[in-house]
Amino acid sequence: MNMNHNPKAPCLAFLGTGSDVGKSVLATAMCRVLADRGVRVAPYKAQNMSNNSGVTPEGLEMGRAQIVQAEACRLAPHVDMNPVLLKPTGETGSQVVVLGKAIGNRQAREYYAAKNDLFAIAAGSLDRLRGEYDAVIMEGAGSCAEVNLMDRDFVNLRMAEHAGAPVVLVADIHKGGVFAQIVGTLECLRPEQREQIAGFIINRFRGDARLFDDGIRWLEEKTGKKCFGVIPWFNHIRIEAEDSVVIEQRPTVCAGAVQQPAVAVIRLPYISNFTDFDPLEATPGLSVYFLQKVQDLSRFSAVILPGSKNTRADMDWVQRTGWAEQIRAYHGNGGHVLGICGGYQMLGRNVDDPDGLEGNPGQSPGLGLLPVETRLAAPKTTTLARFAWEGVFATGYEIHMGRTDRAGGSAWLEVIEQNGQSTAFEDGCVSDDGRVFGSYMHGLFDEPKLLEKWLAAVGLSDLQVAEAHGFVARDHQYGLLAEHFKNHADIEGMISLIGEFPNGGVS
Repeated sequence: MNMNHNPKAPCLAFLGTGSDVGKSVLATAMCRVLADRGVRVAPYKAQNMSNNSGVTPEGLEMGRAQIVQAEACRLAPHVDMNPVLLKPTGETGSQVVVLGKAIGNRQAREYYAAKNDLFAIAAGSLDRLRGEYDAVIMEGAGSCAEVNLMDRDFVNLRMAEHAGAPVVLVADIHKGGVFAQIVGTLECLRPEQREQIAGFIINRFRGDARLFDDGIRWLEEKTGKKCFGVIPWFNHIRIEAEDSVVIEQRPTVCAGAVQQPAVAVIRLPYISNFTDFDPLEATPGLSVYFLQKVQDLSRFSAVILPGSKNTRADMDWVQRTGWAEQIRAYHGNGGHVLGICGGYQMLGRNVDDPDGLEGNPGQSPGLGLLPVETRLAAPKTTTLARFAWEGVFATGYEIHMGRTDRAGGSAWLEVIEQNGQSTAFEDGCVSDDGRVFGSYMHGLFDEPKLLEKWLAAVGLSDLQVAEAHGFVARDHQYGLLAEHFKNHADIEGMISLIGEFPNGGVS
């Protein structure tokens, strides 16, 4: 089955029966498999909804899932790989980022009204990728069979149709109901849409896959579609999570059961860029817990306020739930506190949003643990940065609105480069007692020596940090993922769907 009649590079789409079924990870795996074969392959997702974003070398913003996939392809990320990014700021609204630049906040109805314009932009990005690379691996969003949204959905089957891309449907057996997932999805589609589905993959299987042979036969007979593999659950591979659906699976704990040493991350309602803490979670002997329910913090070596897509709303939640009192008490009793981006803003005296960039205009009081004040303002800062902390150099990225001014304490980081250009300014703040740190810099802990230095600052100098962090560590994981995928999926069958690579590569 080769649906591609366009001389541009062929595409293969991984679409899902629902959210968090493993589309991103399987697309990442296929990206690395093809890259290892010498195929110049690129990832693509027309629209991503996530507060987990990153910055390209050009200083433009895109979803981290496609940054991960670009790394798996051994490419620098480019906004054409994720032309539309939605960053939820409330129950019905999101900040809309188009081709790497924020164009403002939109309610769902306003966003859908612009669907044709956004489709044209996203299709243009895909067409450019197809002109530059040998193949494009596409990823869908959520379920590809949301019948009430089908006329507005340009991420899934409509974009696959535009590309002439055969579709592999991804289902998650761990969630249960895998037969209904696959059969139900196909039944919700129009006949011509069902024809786009070449086959399916069963993801996250536990146990002996041979015991599921009867299930595969039933599904293939029922649907007339081919099974391209049953992918076992894995615990030996660490791939960055796409969005906050996954954070619900992060470990939490009650106060009396903390395994020390441990770090607490406050699980804010609008948490963003929680992958900042992957290196902490990978540190041997250290437990990292994401806490939503208010509890005593005295058993933790450090408490972290993470990034936020709606700082004032999350700050109000911190005040309203009682977390503010707990965090202040923890610090008052000698505890160490770290704030990153929105968390840094919350540690200050107040957060002012005079233009209503994140909601209604106004000001919210902060925790008062750092002598800083924040004023939200456009334009949005998005930079890749090189910085230093007392002679320890590292790279990170900034994504934030407005600026934070320091009225005391001391600066934390020295920023020496932004988006490839030399610069010299100070970022962040350290309290006079040396126990509260705040910075706008995401990716702080990707540099092992900087992570080691921070752990020592919070009294955990005995922990041994793995030498392989950042890209080197991630690249190794992509290799492990590709091997896992090759061992359990019909790679040749999926590659045969897209046929020849007209721009080069090895079929």
